Amino acid sequence: MEQARAGEYDAFVAARWSVLFHLARLLTGGDRHRAEDLLQESLVKLWFVWPKVADEAPEAYVRKVLTRAAARSARRRWWGERPIEQLPETAAAGDLSATVAERSRLEAALAQLSPQQRAAVVLRYYQDLPDRQVAETLGCPVGTARSHAARGVARLRRLLADVIEPVG
Repeated sequence: MEQARAGEYDAFVAARWSVLFHLARLLTGGDRHRAEDLLQESLVKLWFVWPKVADEAPEAYVRKVLTRAAARSARRRWWGERPIEQLPETAAAGDLSATVAERSRLEAALAQLSPQQRAAVVLRYYQDLPDRQVAETLGCPVGTARSHAARGVARLRRLLADVIEPVG
């Protein structure tokens, strides 16, 4: 029985890894390494409660853990990084597509939002969750979640407006 549960957990992680990792990247403002750490920590927490949530909504559970961990992580001043004297060599930029450039711009703009606004925007518009689920995930009233999302979108529009040119 326990072997079957472990197999179900492995199948869930394999099937949902890329989606959850992308969510974690957006919640961390595009920081790939922090996103990997957050997702791994969240999946470890999922493992311990897997028998309870496997039949219900494991993705919702991981989403909530990720969102809360990202908010806690954003409040920390130090993540274990140490400055060095010399910067490492950067990879030579090849032919970057417009999609990658736009994604990078969006991730940079998301990184400038507060953790609550970033989480609300990502959950509402990237994950396409209803306001009620966003509020549950953030652990706040629905009105507060809507406010965070609205203010986050307004700030994103201001941050991204400098490059967007009207068509016509």
